[in-house]
Amino acid sequence: MSRQNISGDRVAVAPHGSPSWVVDAVVEGGAQVVEVNDAQGLVWTDPRDAVGLGELLKNNSHLSWVQVPFAGVENFVHLIDEARLWTCGKGVYAEPVAEHALSLMLAGLRNVAGYVRADTWSPPRGINLLGARVTILGGGGITESLLRLLEPFRCHVTVVRRNVEHMNGATDVVESEYLVDALTGADVVVLALALTPDTEGLIGRAEFEIMEPHAWIINVARGKHIVTDDLVWALEEGRIGGAALDVTDPEPLPKGHSLWSLPNCIITPHTANTPEMAVPLLAERIRTNVSRFVNGESLIGTVDPDCGY
Repeated sequence: MSRQNISGDRVAVAPHGSPSWVVDAVVEGGAQVVEVNDAQGLVWTDPRDAVGLGELLKNNSHLSWVQVPFAGVENFVHLIDEARLWTCGKGVYAEPVAEHALSLMLAGLRNVAGYVRADTWSPPRGINLLGARVTILGGGGITESLLRLLEPFRCHVTVVRRNVEHMNGATDVVESEYLVDALTGADVVVLALALTPDTEGLIGRAEFEIMEPHAWIINVARGKHIVTDDLVWALEEGRIGGAALDVTDPEPLPKGHSLWSLPNCIITPHTANTPEMAVPLLAERIRTNVSRFVNGESLIGTVDPDCGY
């Protein structure tokens, strides 16, 4: 069976208690919603219950396709293999997350974090995003959307990604081995890449030491990309300008953690993509993939078992 040449008109939605809009999306895509033992494909809706999904797949080896909800599949990576086709939310949430990244960039460079904490009139601080040097780690949908949003700011943008290829809006695209060069001189560093064993702990003390003292790091990817203790050190010592984080390690960030009180740190609680934004976007992806599944067409957002995303 080709991983792309699959089809079926019976799809299960699991686990039990999944939102009704997921069932509606499957039906609108042209499939029958059936029990797992009678299904050809599966839409799994719990982004964290890898144990439950593993048990279900172990008992239902006939399933040829599995759709999971988030773009990141690190919770399920140990289950993903060549035995069936896997798809995820890759690219679904790119627009809202890129918008959030842009807002964090502006808030950081313009000292919004400092001003909102102030209780008295303070002297002016901040630098322009206009004409800034921006480095983005990752070359997926979020980066594609962010590059488009950055066009009016006339930034010099360097994208660091595993496979070098032209990206509209990027000044330079370089391989991961040139990370140090890309960090050097950047006013803003944005993390928008998948979490894999190779990218866990990608940014630590050594990387902060080569960044500009005014530079802001923006993380809209996964908290584990950054070594948290090293980030606290960099912020406390003023080795970088600041950090704006939509994700943290650990997550949720515990009450009383140092990052909460640092004046050069902005934290949003993993809200770059809210449920209000996500539901219509994911519903459309499910409808589209179910329709393609029913008609034997290639699916969107396929996961590469070798790469882990």
